Amino acid sequence: MAKKDFPTIHFYDQDFVDIYDRTWVWTQDFWKKGTNRNHFVSRYFNYPGSDTIHQFDTCLSTFFLVYTNKNVPVAPLLENFYQNQEESGAIRGEYSEKDGKPVLHEDNPEGIHPPLFSWVEYNMYHKVGLKKRLKDIMPVLERYFEWVESTFKDENGLYAVPLSACMMPNAPRKGTHYPVDFNTQQAINALYMSALGDILNDKEISFKYKRQYFSLKTRINSLMWNEDDGFYYDLDKNEEQIPVKTIASFWTLLAAIPNEHRANLLIDHLMNPESFGVENPFPTLAVSEPKFDPKGGGCRGSVYPLFTFMVIKGLEKYGRYDIARECSIRHLYYMLDTLHPEGKSKGNLYEAYAPRSEGPAVWKGNDSFPRPLFLPYAALSSITLMIENVIGLYISLPRKTVDWIVPSLEIMGIEDLSLKRNMITIISNKSGRGWEIRLESEKLYYFTFNLLGEKKKTLPIPSGKCSMLIDKL
Repeated sequence: MAKKDFPTIHFYDQDFVDIYDRTWVWTQDFWKKGTNRNHFVSRYFNYPGSDTIHQFDTCLSTFFLVYTNKNVPVAPLLENFYQNQEESGAIRGEYSEKDGKPVLHEDNPEGIHPPLFSWVEYNMYHKVGLKKRLKDIMPVLERYFEWVESTFKDENGLYAVPLSACMMPNAPRKGTHYPVDFNTQQAINALYMSALGDILNDKEISFKYKRQYFSLKTRINSLMWNEDDGFYYDLDKNEEQIPVKTIASFWTLLAAIPNEHRANLLIDHLMNPESFGVENPFPTLAVSEPKFDPKGGGCRGSVYPLFTFMVIKGLEKYGRYDIARECSIRHLYYMLDTLHPEGKSKGNLYEAYAPRSEGPAVWKGNDSFPRPLFLPYAALSSITLMIENVIGLYISLPRKTVDWIVPSLEIMGIEDLSLKRNMITIISNKSGRGWEIRLESEKLYYFTFNLLGEKKKTLPIPSGKCSMLIDKL
């Protein structure tokens, strides 16, 4: 993939630009070809060391691959899973690259993974377009939703799945029967199924899944919330809370489950150094927990870019863009430390990082952890968080809109970002006349500038080059 294939970013710290550019270069080694035997699509993205395609990793990969300006196929990555849907509606979490058959594990016999397809499709729709695609895949998503419901939903309205389905290996969650993260992920699934129904102007779909969302939201709030601790907990078979604070609780922010009061209590945990507010945001286990490992120890304290990404997207749901940006920058500095280590050792990105010191996480007895250059996780930070939270740009192709949300004015921006057959450039700089935004576009679009706490303005941006002084807005 040539450098011109993806947007160019501008930032006052060149190291941030470097980690962004190098990540795109590394993605070239992740493209594989389907075969006559496995029937996978002609080109798909997967970790070079893997011999299976992994539903969770594939879903996460789409969140940065949507920024390739349509130069690589993003939507077809999901076809590898949709085309293997069974009559029951089941889509398994892993399929063999050798023969395309499902790969099931003893600790997860149904092969269930976090049900995030609808969230992924909603994000792709706004970043890539393709409304017709949504109409084609809705029957697949509906059958999948029904399979998850009929297979894992108990009479109390909550979902019971194996802990291995939650993608948090070795987290101290013994006795968990109703995981807070999986139940919340199914609420996210329902929430975005409803949103896809709205996009398709299908009121029946919209109402059906909105009702499912509110039903699950009510159960999570009534059974999993602990007011004294200000936290959501897993439940055991008897619906009793298991009081261990893990990163799993923060999926609830992404699903907009807590009210403002509860959200503030949760966010306080993210800022508290005795909970999740450590130097490198955010560890998988609270510092106050007895099994917290300062070196990481897998999901006993490691900082996984995927969970940091999830928390930051949850903070956005509650308008906490300032905290989201600050934590994104702190997290990226820790990633930069391993990319540019001192001495002669070679730099790299990793699957997970130590929470309280520089370097990758360490899991005693597991030499294969963390996986080096595991981009399905790492690129969520070095690409997606860079564009959306450090620079602060949020785009929607169908709406032809770009929102620029920044807590403070700095030299930064993006160049050659695709907006529905329209390449745009937005860069802020300080001139003799004050802070200025320089814009370039091939077609008309709508630009909203939001300087948090100070000013917000939406303007139509015509084709060609123009600039605006922020003081004059």
